[in-house]
Amino acid sequence: MCNSIIGLDIAKNVFHLFTLQSNGKTMKKKLKRAELLTFFATYPASVIGMEACGGAHHWARELTRLGHEVVLLNARYAKGFIVGNKNDFNDAEAIFTAVTQPNKRVVAPKTIELSSERT
Repeated sequence: MCNSIIGLDIAKNVFHLFTLQSNGKTMKKKLKRAELLTFFATYPASVIGMEACGGAHHWARELTRLGHEVVLLNARYAKGFIVGNKNDFNDAEAIFTAVTQPNKRVVAPKTIELSSERT
């Protein structure tokens, strides 16, 4: 059972996450690439939303192995939920909001075999 929903904005070296904690307060966290899996290995099972891109499929596989449920969103769909100026934390919050919507546009995570194929 998943305890929370997390919006995760991924990048090359620094990742930004946004979630609502059980006390109703928001949590915003910046994680370096090397810290991401260590953080999520000890974090309770959650639904983690990310915008679908090449790297997101890799992270989806890794986070799923750690017991999390990953939802990959169409990037254009998630952009519609940005509030305020565009920055990485606002992107993570928009992803969080998009994941909570009932009719979200999701993308299936690719397997390693599909990710390595050229189109």
